[in-house]
Amino acid sequence: MGAGYGSAGERCMAVSVAVPVGDETADALIAKLKPRIESLRIGPATDKDAQMGPVVSQAHRDKIVSYIDSGVEEGAELVVDGRGFRLQGYENGFFVGGTLFDRVTPEMKIYREETFGPVAPVIVYDDVDQVIEMANDTNYGLAAYVYTNDLSTAIRAVERLRFGIIGVNDVNPTAASAPFGGMGDSGIGREGSHDGIAEYLETKLAGIAL
Repeated sequence: MGAGYGSAGERCMAVSVAVPVGDETADALIAKLKPRIESLRIGPATDKDAQMGPVVSQAHRDKIVSYIDSGVEEGAELVVDGRGFRLQGYENGFFVGGTLFDRVTPEMKIYREETFGPVAPVIVYDDVDQVIEMANDTNYGLAAYVYTNDLSTAIRAVERLRFGIIGVNDVNPTAASAPFGGMGDSGIGREGSHDGIAEYLETKLAGIAL
């Protein structure tokens, strides 16, 4: 829940697509997610009990809604619809409720492009090898997360996934001593850039008025 809906999904390290292996696993995942998404406490930043706040702007809210619209138009099953969310007293706020899609297919826009909002598409494959092949079929490669009780499956996925950061039963497993970068079009700090060694440097800027 935190990985998909924390910060209203506006994080580069957010889980933007969930890929369970097999229909039984997918059904169990959706059955657990649906009531928790529907009961998300959404509020302004001043609400200390809020689990999710508004998105950054009206333009971005409209963009997220357009992605949800496209998922419906392309035939995905909309399990939880966050488009009509309104918060009493904050009717002009840029809120989008938690949204969950099932029956997503690889050619759909909500799979191919990152919504960067509180939207979780679920796409199902029959085995781990298919999931790895599908995950690597992208122009991007910032982060991937593997959730499993089987160590051999975790090792196989970590070795074959083409992503700069891979978490196993964790989210955002970065360390201060590690360069931050992805693969493909997500790359930064690689290909000879100074960003890759910036974590090891102490940068100082001196301003002198003469």
